[in-house]
Amino acid sequence: MKRNLFSLMSLLVLASMILAACGGGPTATQVATDEPAAPPTEAPTTAPATEAPVAYEGMKVEAPSCDYGGGMKSIEAVDEFTVKITLCAPDPAVPAKVAFSSLGIQPSEYLESTGGTGDLLEKPIGTGPYKLESWERGNQIVFTRNDAYWGEPAKSSTLVFRWGSESAQRLLELQSGTVDAIDNVGPDDFATVQGDSSLNLMPRPALNVMYIGMTNTFAPFDNELVRQAFAQAIDRQRIVDNFYPTGSEVASHFTPCSIPNGCAGEAWYDFNVDAAKALLEQAGYGASNPFPTVKLSYRNVVRGYLPDPVIVAQDIQAQLKENLGVTVEINEMESGAFLDAANSGQLDGMHLLGWGADFPDVVNFLDAHFSAAAFDQFGTSFDDITDNLTQGGQLAAEADREPFYEAANNAIKTHVPMIPVAHGGSAIAYKASVEGAHASPLSTEIFAVMGVPGQDTFVWMQNAEPISLYCADETDGESLRACEQVTEPLLAYEIGGTATETSGLAESYTASDDLTVWTFTLRQGVTFHDGSTLDANDVVLSYVVQWDASHPLHKGNTGAFEYWTYLFGSFLNAPQ
Repeated sequence: MKRNLFSLMSLLVLASMILAACGGGPTATQVATDEPAAPPTEAPTTAPATEAPVAYEGMKVEAPSCDYGGGMKSIEAVDEFTVKITLCAPDPAVPAKVAFSSLGIQPSEYLESTGGTGDLLEKPIGTGPYKLESWERGNQIVFTRNDAYWGEPAKSSTLVFRWGSESAQRLLELQSGTVDAIDNVGPDDFATVQGDSSLNLMPRPALNVMYIGMTNTFAPFDNELVRQAFAQAIDRQRIVDNFYPTGSEVASHFTPCSIPNGCAGEAWYDFNVDAAKALLEQAGYGASNPFPTVKLSYRNVVRGYLPDPVIVAQDIQAQLKENLGVTVEINEMESGAFLDAANSGQLDGMHLLGWGADFPDVVNFLDAHFSAAAFDQFGTSFDDITDNLTQGGQLAAEADREPFYEAANNAIKTHVPMIPVAHGGSAIAYKASVEGAHASPLSTEIFAVMGVPGQDTFVWMQNAEPISLYCADETDGESLRACEQVTEPLLAYEIGGTATETSGLAESYTASDDLTVWTFTLRQGVTFHDGSTLDANDVVLSYVVQWDASHPLHKGNTGAFEYWTYLFGSFLNAPQ
């Protein structure tokens, strides 16, 4: 246990001894009998030595100054159940950020004992409604109900995660009854599910974006004219019409318009082959200087923002050949290797990637991709993008933020670090008998509230196997969803919605008037799956191992800790 307290019995004995020594009243035996009291014994000259309660030693980590470039100034365990976060600048999105699954809390002792890697990657220890039972690589993950959970217990005693890359395969499993729910119903299968009374189709809002990225440190995409040409040479409407399900739309901006200020500023370029050819000529390409063969990299993992990666990649290849005479070489990569290479800016040519909302704020889309700390994917950053994002992100009122996001979106259109293609509609299909079924706009489905009457096990089938279960250092949705059943952040999103609630590990929080100091009060009596008790130091260390690049536990799976930079900017003590 993490607390050293006197036992009640020890206190009673001590009080009795003191009373007896001082003649301050009858002893317990004297109260219990009418017999004359025995002669008093000689009182000791001093009270027996007792062990004083151990004072709580709260951790605190603080940046010497904010010159290091990040958003976090300090994090401190004020007392056993109070955590204080101090920022370098106002941030109205803190409640939404600390509810995100990459900030799930694990015991400080466990983080230390694993050395920041090893068992930590495949055996998370959380406080959630499910705990990990086993992970059979290549087959399934089994979770069992946490009977000591502080909240409502899970409906099903066992939760199983399976995966399959083909949407048709997933639907067949659902129809045959071997699974209870599947993610990302294929675009051609919406009608099939809707026409089957034994199934339940639950669409998700299109809070995502699929884009074609270009890294500007590699030729020919180091030339802005080339990037602008490609932005106008691809018929994005054709891609959405042919390969996306109902509820999808062509992206006018990187951020979906349903998010405040997401579509501030000018809409994206129209499809215009003549303009694209003219821009390539200005860039120096023509009959005497043919455009080189370019690579288009992707991973064959279905997403709500990219329902059929293979066909979409092939269509882009065909369009660029037809419209510009450019030869495109398709490069399919393993998912983890692809994400690592994309996030670190190592992919030459183009790449297909996307983003689903983690929380409903424009910073989640723009800052996560185009801030100075996160721009590596696209190469060298641009001040007119990053400066406006910094200023907009420090304001609480959406009207005050609008001019900065308008300027940032216009600068993104000018510099074309990527081409936004689509906001993809997607859906989950459940057995009609599932109780508690929901589709989260943030893809944070909580299976503890779901169950099938008369059935002890609930089986979920998603697109791919998790990469690891230490989600502080993962960015793929399959890993994050698995972690969300086991580990919990300070706050939480409403089930099936986007609002932030105090239904996480903090029972309440306050913010200073300038939105730079945020204080969280933890629930008391919460235990981890290993039996240890949650306290403020667990929160501090779970954050610090991500924030401080020099910390010995800043290791994880790849050591990239991408989400930390998306949420709070640069690492403390980052290598120069």
